[in-house]
Amino acid sequence: MSKNIKPLAFYLPQFHPTAENDSWWGKGFTEWTNVGKAKPLFNGHQQPICPGELGYYDLRLSEVREQQAQMAKEYGVYGFIYYHYWFGDGKMVLERIAEEVLHSKKPDFPFCFCWANETWSGIWHGLTNKILAEQTYPGEADIKKHFAYLLPFFKDDRYIKVDGKPLLMIYESEKFPNSSEYLEIYRGLAKENGFNDLYIIASNKGADNIDYSALGYDAKVSNSYNKSFDESKETWNKSQISQRLKRKLYSYLGKKCTIKGPVRIDGQQVFDKVIYERLNVDTYPMVLPNWDNTPRSGERGVVLENTNAVMFEKEVCKAIRFIKEQSNTEQFLIIKSWNEWAEGNILEPDYKNGFSFLNVIKKLIKDA
Repeated sequence: MSKNIKPLAFYLPQFHPTAENDSWWGKGFTEWTNVGKAKPLFNGHQQPICPGELGYYDLRLSEVREQQAQMAKEYGVYGFIYYHYWFGDGKMVLERIAEEVLHSKKPDFPFCFCWANETWSGIWHGLTNKILAEQTYPGEADIKKHFAYLLPFFKDDRYIKVDGKPLLMIYESEKFPNSSEYLEIYRGLAKENGFNDLYIIASNKGADNIDYSALGYDAKVSNSYNKSFDESKETWNKSQISQRLKRKLYSYLGKKCTIKGPVRIDGQQVFDKVIYERLNVDTYPMVLPNWDNTPRSGERGVVLENTNAVMFEKEVCKAIRFIKEQSNTEQFLIIKSWNEWAEGNILEPDYKNGFSFLNVIKKLIKDA
């Protein structure tokens, strides 16, 4: 029996006020703050990008979370990958939404975690030297504390499992000290608590030319989009001859010169360079409907231009072909993202595109 394609979309739990964000950015700050105040930075730049069907929602409302899940289910998304922030020594942020989903038992929709083990700085808002929350790895006692927090989620029937193993994605997959031994402690704790093991996936962040099996991973999300993105950004920067000459002149004169952005890349150029490669662990493709992080980064941002549902359909078809060629444990299609509005990568309907990207998922998953 052939397995079904299972689209999993990254989910950002940032759309509600928190004490940390109040302290860092001002009372009532959420990602909507950046989204709403965004401005066009060049001729034809579509900003602000306004939400459509769901509006400027507050994720503290259970009704909103259920609407999101119903919409995702209706359009073929199998589950959400909630970003999870554990900085060490029990320090967390943005944990409220997942906890409410757990305790309320709503929505009835599959989910799992991506541990976003990354230090937070103020770079999104120009505070490049300010560390907001530092990612640390204190050792085995902290691992046990972390696992104890995760265990009720893992036991939930909605939590996504692979052959009975809770799926845990790691964002910065190479950051652990003695990675395989570090992750083995988590695996041992899972076995002590009645699971066969964990199914641990390295995210798309790390390069593909690393031995993820040796690092202790069962699977990897393809880095191909990141690689294509980086190559295209480098090409664009090299093309800005006048800006580079200006920078050299200012450097010679001992003055600072900031090259004005944002970086503008044609979406077709990025898509054409995407080549998914089979690694020595289960390998899952990632697709990107759109990208514009200028609401967060302003002139330092990157804009993927000319993205549309037609291009996204070709992109998803390429990913599905790759999935069908593999003998992976599962047939996951990773989507970045459901609702990262301030980075402009969204499946949720916006005012201009409506349901066009979701319709692609619905059509292709039904036919796959």
